[in-house]
Amino acid sequence: MAMTRSSGCKVGIGIVIAALAASHKAAAQVSTPSVDPSRLPRLGTVDERFQSYNVEMVEVTGGRFWKPYKASASAPPNRGADNTGNIPAGAKPDLYAYREPIDLSNRRLRALAAALAPAYIRVSGTWANSTYFAGSDATPPTPPPDGFRAVLSRERWRGVIDFARAAGAEIVTSMAISRGARDAAGRWRSDQARHLFDYTKSVGGRIAAAEFMNEPTLTAMGGAPTGYDAAAYGRDFKAFVAFIRDSEPDVIVLGPGSVGETMASQSSSGFISTRDLLAASGPGIDAFSYHHYGALSQRCSGIPGQTTPEAALSEAWLKSTEQTFAFYRSLRGEFAPGKPMWLTETAEAACGGNPWAATFLDTFRYLDQLGRLARAAVQIVAHNTLAASDYGLLEETTLRPRPNYWAALLWRRLMGTTVLDAGVHEGIHLYAHCRWGARGAVTLLAINTDRTTTAMLRLPAASERYTLSADDLQSDTVKLNGTVLELGPNDDLPRLAAVTSPPGSIEIGPATIAFLTVADAKNPACD
Repeated sequence: MAMTRSSGCKVGIGIVIAALAASHKAAAQVSTPSVDPSRLPRLGTVDERFQSYNVEMVEVTGGRFWKPYKASASAPPNRGADNTGNIPAGAKPDLYAYREPIDLSNRRLRALAAALAPAYIRVSGTWANSTYFAGSDATPPTPPPDGFRAVLSRERWRGVIDFARAAGAEIVTSMAISRGARDAAGRWRSDQARHLFDYTKSVGGRIAAAEFMNEPTLTAMGGAPTGYDAAAYGRDFKAFVAFIRDSEPDVIVLGPGSVGETMASQSSSGFISTRDLLAASGPGIDAFSYHHYGALSQRCSGIPGQTTPEAALSEAWLKSTEQTFAFYRSLRGEFAPGKPMWLTETAEAACGGNPWAATFLDTFRYLDQLGRLARAAVQIVAHNTLAASDYGLLEETTLRPRPNYWAALLWRRLMGTTVLDAGVHEGIHLYAHCRWGARGAVTLLAINTDRTTTAMLRLPAASERYTLSADDLQSDTVKLNGTVLELGPNDDLPRLAAVTSPPGSIEIGPATIAFLTVADAKNPACD
């Protein structure tokens, strides 16, 4: 049959189009992971309090903490002009706003925290390093005693103990290490620590774990005496361990609680490397603690380590949590082999978080971080904070849950302590745990960080699906299966209703997160 040049071109184009279509179809099939929840092998376990949170010491005492970018209409006036004494050394006062002490008896706060139980509540932070614990029920001294920047009254600490009990949380804290907590020769004294522990026990409370100090890599900012170095830390840490072993043998000794070595902060004045701290302090820790922030927030402009909303879903940003973990895991292996690892402070960015830390955009980091660190056998991840500044799980004045709170609630209800190996798959971040409280059941956490492309996942069994999404990634509201999550009229938590997905391919929409539970997985690791 004769063929014109025109028809030949059409045939050629048709062949090319068909070939491209077949190629795309094959690529789609290759990129669609097929996961059988019944066969996922066990990687290990995490502590039942794996997902925990911080309440900063300055929240308990009242004082100046990171100022939110948007002032709430219900926020108290900024009384910071006469309260600059309790901000970290060298900090800019205009980065902070005064806060009255947090009301830990608030019914909404207690109920929302209790929904995340069991957990650890870590009451520490930079401010704890220089906070004086009042030795009696008398009116606390004003101003603080010489060598301290703030005062923790017995009443306020009793509030922490009562809150922890009501919220199903165990207390983690750290010691005062500033000049006021030292003798004439500059050595750390245990009397402040002894008063704190003795009072806690006298009112029926318990401190489960303690770090010697908050972030000893940044001693100058943290309130340590001028010229404080690794040798001084090693001497003081040994005294702290001796005090704990003698007086509080059931308390878990955490350390060193370092921060900054995977950022640019180590170049700052007074920075002490973790290696030097560990070499000087010797053995003594029961768990290796560290802190992680992938960047410094916009408040700290001019300091290296910034990030942007455009980078918030990038692999480079999300994997920073693994890079920090790998750095400290190496030191743990060298100086404290076999000890569990605790991430005792983390959030979107240091210095109170960026504006988008309060939005759904940060939920990808929050859940991806939990998934990565559980897979790496980190035992505790304590988010900073429960309810202060832009990175709080709750808005600090209204206590309205932010997107990360709803993500935390779903994790608590669906992801158990046994971690499974879901593999590594192109186009989707996938994590798996035995489901909390359901024998044989498995929960998959599927995170699609692509803003434009739908990810696919193939399951051989029916699943119950909980999809988190938002119309605007930088919204402070989030939807579950298309319905906005919000508290009821009496602060009741909404029903977290799933939708059923039949066996086969499941679509994970662009920039969405899905928990998928398979009740009849019958995974032997989950019995």
